[in-house]
Amino acid sequence: MRKLWLATLALSVVLAGGCGSAGGNGGATGGTNPGNAAPPAQTPDNGNAPQTTPEQPGSGNGGNAGAGNNGAQTPPAENGNSGSNEPPPPAQPTAEELLAQRVAKMTLDEKVGEMLIAGLDGTTASAQAKRMIQEQHVGGFIFYKNNVTTPAGVAAYVNQLKAWNKANPAPLFISVDQEGGRVSRLPGLLKIPPARTIGDTGDAAYAGQIGTALGKAGKLMGFNVDFAPVLDINSNPNNPVIGDRSFGTTPKRVTDMGLSVLESIRGQGVVPVVKHFPGHGDTSVDSHLELPVVNKTLAQLKAFEWVPFKAAVEDGADMVMVAHILFPKIDPSHPASLSKTIITDELRGELGFQGVVITDDMTMGAISEHFGLAQAAVTSVKAGSDIILLAHGYDDAKTVVGALKQAVQKGAITQQRIDESVTRILALKQRYKLSDAAIPAKPDVSGVNAIIKKAVSAH
Repeated sequence: MRKLWLATLALSVVLAGGCGSAGGNGGATGGTNPGNAAPPAQTPDNGNAPQTTPEQPGSGNGGNAGAGNNGAQTPPAENGNSGSNEPPPPAQPTAEELLAQRVAKMTLDEKVGEMLIAGLDGTTASAQAKRMIQEQHVGGFIFYKNNVTTPAGVAAYVNQLKAWNKANPAPLFISVDQEGGRVSRLPGLLKIPPARTIGDTGDAAYAGQIGTALGKAGKLMGFNVDFAPVLDINSNPNNPVIGDRSFGTTPKRVTDMGLSVLESIRGQGVVPVVKHFPGHGDTSVDSHLELPVVNKTLAQLKAFEWVPFKAAVEDGADMVMVAHILFPKIDPSHPASLSKTIITDELRGELGFQGVVITDDMTMGAISEHFGLAQAAVTSVKAGSDIILLAHGYDDAKTVVGALKQAVQKGAITQQRIDESVTRILALKQRYKLSDAAIPAKPDVSGVNAIIKKAVSAH
């Protein structure tokens, strides 16, 4: 499945020519790599125009070869040359060069804004959300249960955010935590079993059907990012935060099920986010409330917790969420979400991940009880994070934007470091052909519910 998908990617990039694809594992500006292979890139306009699918072999103009001028051929020039002393046209810019040009045109405010996904208040788009888009230039939003009512209500909310964003350089990430089980946000859907129930069947195809339902439902309601699948191995029976959100207690079970869900969500054109690196399965404290501490060595993590994540990276995972967990034997001073050792040295260096790194919610107790939000955001970006996730509060978004800008202006964070993250983010948005075009006002989830019913009833 992986080989077929990569082959399709390669074909689409070839057909798209020099039109701004960020595709595959190609690098971006300044030697950075914009991310892993995924759906083909769109032509960058301002990043917001709806994109067309590249022509298939034998279609479009390619199928009309020799048809111009009623089939007449241009007579050969005398003396066997072209008859023109004109120099050849200049080479078209590469996809990486076009992406670099987009980043170079952005202001610091726009770049820093792209590095935030922010929470929302209420069930309709508010003046605060409009300010976050127009003043902070936030790159995306996350919806929670208190933001959704009906599929039509979600669509109206999403469409308003998109309409406000059209003056910004790139379309919005519209994200949601939709795993199934007790972490289910989307309205109008049949109940989806928890991951552990699915994992207990040992049927990866079943997991794939659930992943397809998750991706389809999200896309119908305007979501282009789903914070799923969970790749944590639930090795601690006293774990208060993971539990049945995990597919199982062994690396193989979690890997088999998790990758099937990842590929199926991605197959619907929605960005799957694997979480919670380096592994939340052996914690005994809920990071929403306090900072968990796991006394495992790097060798222990590599042999167990990292197995599903390594497989996901090799499978082309586009986005990885890093957890708020302290691993004192690896980095005694910083939790994973603030640790250069874990993000840059291990996730990017050892595992070879080249996509987008996002933090878990920075307003959680694990961070807010021990670190100031502004300093935590700066430290996380310096450590290698690309996106800071803020689940709640307009003021929090304003604080983080201000802190990151000030850090750049004072030299604590280099402009190059910001550009690396923005390049990866824009490349990901291009690969998934994200757009701020409106979605249908009345999403019909009956087809998704039919998929869920059929999959669950068979097990």
